[in-house]
Order: sequence, then structure tokens, then C-alpha cells
Amino acid sequence: MHHTAQQINSALKQAEHVLIISHKNPDGDTLSSACALMQYLRTIEITHTAFCATAINPLMRFLPHIEYFVTDHALFERMQFDTIVVLDSGDLAYAGVAHLLSALSYEPTIINIDHHITNTRYGNHNLVIPDAASTTEVLYRFFKANHIALDTHIATCLMTGLITDTDHFSNPATSASALQTGADLLRAGANLNLIRGWTLRNHSIKSLKLWGRVFSRLTKNPEHDMAYTVITLEDQKEFSITDKDMEGIANFLNTIGEAKIALLLKEQENGTIKGSFRTTADEVDVAALAKSLGGGGHKKAAGFTVPGRLEESSTGWRIV
Repeated sequence: MHHTAQQINSALKQAEHVLIISHKNPDGDTLSSACALMQYLRTIEITHTAFCATAINPLMRFLPHIEYFVTDHALFERMQFDTIVVLDSGDLAYAGVAHLLSALSYEPTIINIDHHITNTRYGNHNLVIPDAASTTEVLYRFFKANHIALDTHIATCLMTGLITDTDHFSNPATSASALQTGADLLRAGANLNLIRGWTLRNHSIKSLKLWGRVFSRLTKNPEHDMAYTVITLEDQKEFSITDKDMEGIANFLNTIGEAKIALLLKEQENGTIKGSFRTTADEVDVAALAKSLGGGGHKKAAGFTVPGRLEESSTGWRIV
């Protein structure tokens, strides 16, 4: 790990223009990873741009430098980057940039920093640590391996990814390493109250009404020991709900004690269904389940996307 981290740091220092990519439909981990890296590149005076293929999560607007993110795909036609860093993405399709990078007339150096066990190691440099609780924990180890001091901005960013991916240190990703990292980040000046205010106390009344409907549909499939529920497009339109309002439902389903696996299925406007698996059972690997459906993730939290729409029948909900 140390050798790869040092190679990546050397590549960043020699770069003329770095493109930092957060994955599409960004969560707290991918965005805070990007903001931490932006802060570092500012300190060493390396030109950089941050990109996300979809809109930025407004609940993360407290992060330093997040206002500089670009979502215009034409960026890849207007500018040229000799080094590209992809954060928190098992592959380039999940990042939402596979087609954009394949269309480039040049070959940039690709740096892949991630913690998903299903990562395909697509970069010229791959810093992938599956036992890390978050990609920000991977970045924390990157900074430590290169003896880079953590200022309050970097510490707050790294803590944000750690908190959001461990669901405030409550889900199975909460390891001894994660807690030790969190303690070190607090010592470095991470603003825990700021993070908690934006990521924990953030539910609107309309979003909780939607949660009530979603929970009313909870069904257990005894054959697979799985509890599942759905969110339809009609639900989202009725409550004027955004993806940000639905964040946390899948994690909350992980508190069910009557099933080994929880599954949330959500209709999307592009004619696909997004599935989110969760489990706390030691013997269950939901990343393998998600991978069989074209997705990926972690052993205890994973997701996938399949074409189709949700339909309710006399026997329950199904994808058609």
C-alpha cells in the first residue's frame, strides 16, 4: 500500500492538470474524498478540476470547495487532463464516465482510489483497500503514507466520508481501524458538529411521509430470508421527492431483525430499477448477489441497476 500511495503522490505532484471524478448520484464518501483531495492539491499548487456526471448532493454543500464541482459533460471536450483521479468507484461505468473517457483522443494517467471489494483495478495506479470503511479512510492512509499533514479542512472531509459510510459508526463497516481513524481526525480538527448537523438532522416532513409508505410495503420472502420494499416513480412525484430525501432508507432497513437480507428497489426515470442490498449476517455476502446482477459494493452493503419497472400484483411487487 505504501509504495502505491507514494507512486500516486509523485504522479499528482508532476501533473499539469488533474481531473478529480466523483461517481454519479454522489454520496457523502465520494464527494468528501474529492473535496479532501482538492484541498491537498491547492496546498501543493497543482491545477485541478472536480467533475461529477450528475447533480451534486445539496446535503454536502458544507464541504470545502464543493462549489467548484462541474457537472457539464462538455468539459471533456473543452479541456485536457494529463491525470485523472476516480474516487469511490468500482469501475468507470459506475463513475458515469466510461463513455467520456473512451472518447478521449489521448491517454491520461488514471488513478483509482477506492474501498469496494468488487473494484476492477482499472487504473494505471490502483489504491484499493477493501477493509477500509470508506474511500476517505483510504485517503487518510494515503496522506499518512506520504507524511502529509492533515489540516482542519482535510480532516473534516475525511471524517464526513467515514461517518456517512458507517452510518455514524453504527453499521458493520465500523471497524477498529475506522474508529481509530475517526479519533485521529478529531485530533486533527475535524468539525464533528458541523458534519452531524448536515448529515444526521436532515429529514423533511415529506420525506418521512414517504418513508412511512415504503415501510408499509415491507414484505418478507421466507425462501431467501429477505425483507424487501419498493419506491415507485408515482411515490416520488406525489411527495415531490428527490434522491436526497430517500437517502438512509436502505440503511434503516438493515435494522430489521426478522430477515438476514434487506432489499430496497427504486424506480428511476430512465426506465431502470436501482436495487440496494443490506445485511448484518456474517455468512451473507450481498456484494456477490449484487455482482450477479451487474452491480457491486461491499460484503454488507451493495447495489445494482437493472432495466424494467415495478408492478404490483396479487403476489406482491415484481420487476417487469
